[in-house]
Amino acid sequence: MMTEVPNTKLKKKDADNMLKNQDKAWQESVKQKIVDKMSWVSEKSKKKIPYTTIDGEHDNRIVDNPNGSPDDGINWWTNGFWGGMMWQLYHLTKDEKYKGVAEFSEQQLDSCFEKFHGLHHDVGFMWLPTSVANYRLTGNKTSRKRALHAANLLAGRYNPVGEFIRAWDNHDNHDTRGWGIIDCMLNLPLLYWASEETGDPRFKQIAIKHADTAIPAFIRPDGSVNHIVEFDPFVGGVVTTHGGQGYEQGSSWSRGQTWAMYGFIMSYIHTKDERYLNAAKQTAHYFMANLPETGLIPVDFRQPKEPLIEDSTAAAIASCALLELVRHVPDFEQAMYYNAAIKLLKTLDQQRTDWTKANDCMVTHGTAAYHASEHHTSIIYGDYFFIEAILKLSNEDLYIW
Repeated sequence: MMTEVPNTKLKKKDADNMLKNQDKAWQESVKQKIVDKMSWVSEKSKKKIPYTTIDGEHDNRIVDNPNGSPDDGINWWTNGFWGGMMWQLYHLTKDEKYKGVAEFSEQQLDSCFEKFHGLHHDVGFMWLPTSVANYRLTGNKTSRKRALHAANLLAGRYNPVGEFIRAWDNHDNHDTRGWGIIDCMLNLPLLYWASEETGDPRFKQIAIKHADTAIPAFIRPDGSVNHIVEFDPFVGGVVTTHGGQGYEQGSSWSRGQTWAMYGFIMSYIHTKDERYLNAAKQTAHYFMANLPETGLIPVDFRQPKEPLIEDSTAAAIASCALLELVRHVPDFEQAMYYNAAIKLLKTLDQQRTDWTKANDCMVTHGTAAYHASEHHTSIIYGDYFFIEAILKLSNEDLYIW
């Protein structure tokens, strides 16, 4: 059966009124800039699955990195976002060229199932924006099969004693059997979809168990979140936390905050459990309280003042989460989240996007981790979530999660 898309849209009148207050002409201009840029970028990179840019040119993760780890090529966790961008553009414009690029991208991911090694919990990020999106738009049965295969892989990572989904296999010579990470919250929609699609409750039950574990284990009393929580894989319970991609243990990785914001609101959408809505609001309030006046997001909210290292991808993801919250909170709360999202998006548009042909990506100043060897680069999920957020403003986004 082909499941219905959850109703996540604002009433058209409410959306129009809010957007009018925030400059509808600006949103339309940005949307047109996206269409103009993607028109030529999609053609230029139609046989690639990009992650970043090298001297302005998209790289290509279809080709394995001979000097990298097994998951550094086609199994790279971000390889669904390019296809997701294409489906968003196809949904918006109905231009068949985007559908063709998206389908090519999805087909390349078939080899990931054969390779197997290098696939982790991020199969949601890989097959929700590709196969699930394709199936929802076209009813493609092969896409459905791919997505269910990925859902089974994700469900297989569930630890029933600790009630968490294991993030990675052994990672950087660490024993990661007990590691869970906050990012997984936005992989859970693959499990919710699988239950909705098949009628089998197991997938949803696993997602709920993980989300229930995540609330006390990852969210701190002040609303900030841990990136990595290490559980005892044999008896359950929290052993310790790790700093992960943030500044240090106990710090506040900004993109991790956005995974929590967006992930918990998605669990609310699929379950209607108010605890998840409250968790999304709690983590969003922390993000908004720490939003700099400049609108430029640091990699870690508790990092040293110098050097000032940014992660613009966190701003793009946060915008999506905040706009989704607008769709699910009472009227008197909507403006708070909406205004924060607009601030982030206008800052990105005016200061952290490249609309020229000198760069295949749009969003600049992305940073994968505070201690990464490179900072302020283009990263594909920055572009994806920026597109999704801009389209949310006018209710023209394709529901992917």
